[in-house]
Amino acid sequence: MSATSATATRTTTPPPPTAPSPSHGRRVVAVVLLVPVLVALALWAFAWPAARTAPHDLPLGVAGPTTATAQVEQRLEAREGAFEIHRYADESAARDAIEDRTVYGAVVATEQGPKLLTASAASPVVAQLLQQAVTQQAGGTQVQTVDVAPAPAADPRGAALTSSVLPMALAGIGAGAAVTLLGLRGWRAAGALVGVAVLVGAVAAAIAGSWLGVLTGNWWAEAGALGLSTLAVSAAVAGLAALFGTPGIGLGAFVMMLLGNPFSGAGSAPEMLPEPVGVIGQWLPPGAGATLLRSVSFFDGAAAAGPALTLTWWAALGLGAVILGSALQRRKAPAETVVAEREPVRAG
Repeated sequence: MSATSATATRTTTPPPPTAPSPSHGRRVVAVVLLVPVLVALALWAFAWPAARTAPHDLPLGVAGPTTATAQVEQRLEAREGAFEIHRYADESAARDAIEDRTVYGAVVATEQGPKLLTASAASPVVAQLLQQAVTQQAGGTQVQTVDVAPAPAADPRGAALTSSVLPMALAGIGAGAAVTLLGLRGWRAAGALVGVAVLVGAVAAAIAGSWLGVLTGNWWAEAGALGLSTLAVSAAVAGLAALFGTPGIGLGAFVMMLLGNPFSGAGSAPEMLPEPVGVIGQWLPPGAGATLLRSVSFFDGAAAAGPALTLTWWAALGLGAVILGSALQRRKAPAETVVAEREPVRAG
């Protein structure tokens, strides 16, 4: 028999099946444990503040002579920790404080009884809460209520403004992730993030203000607030990714979605959330963005400096991290090349 025929008739034994790698088992366990943890965190972040919604040091004004307002103050202070009382000489001063966003409302002592000043544009939930509280203190009698800063007729419950928090966060997360995954680095990445923020702000202001009519302030100020909110989120996500790699995207999304969105207080007010959730929410871009948008849309920019500064810091630090991360990568690349060149070549 020839060598060729012997080779042709020879049968080959198939390789034995490979056993699953221990690393695959660890990955399965990690996924099984990680998903319930994330679900628990999401439920805690979204459900706990909603279940504990109540006034916590809510700024409220009391106006009128001291002799007339003493009893009102005592009844309000009886709800320990609920209200932070601000005293004003008369109704005019109380109105100015509401328009300056110093207080959410005010109880004015008059000869006919208590008069309530509210600002549904600041928070329809708080306005309704104050009306119920003052009516209850008045023994159930009807209390004269004046809405000093009413919410727009197209959005009396503030649902549209509340709904804008999530899309702005998603737009920022998406922009930061896209810039990272597309390989943009340094100043190019920063320029792309700024360009996206400008366009998102313009589009969002056109939809919410010009089309839906739920924002009634200066169009340019509203577009700037929406764009700055988007830039703060996108720069933070891209900056974390530039410093820590792809896991930075997940970290940024976690902070903005699971903390920033439910802690924003956009649906009620920061003072209506459990402490210190309301304060933390105003340090994050979604909460600061919602507060800034209310100020420029309904209060002519009153009390806008604080949230604008918060968003600016997030944007500046995020863009700085993007540029720094690119510089570190460029410095690291030549070092790796030198090490590879010096590695000895194996003989044969």
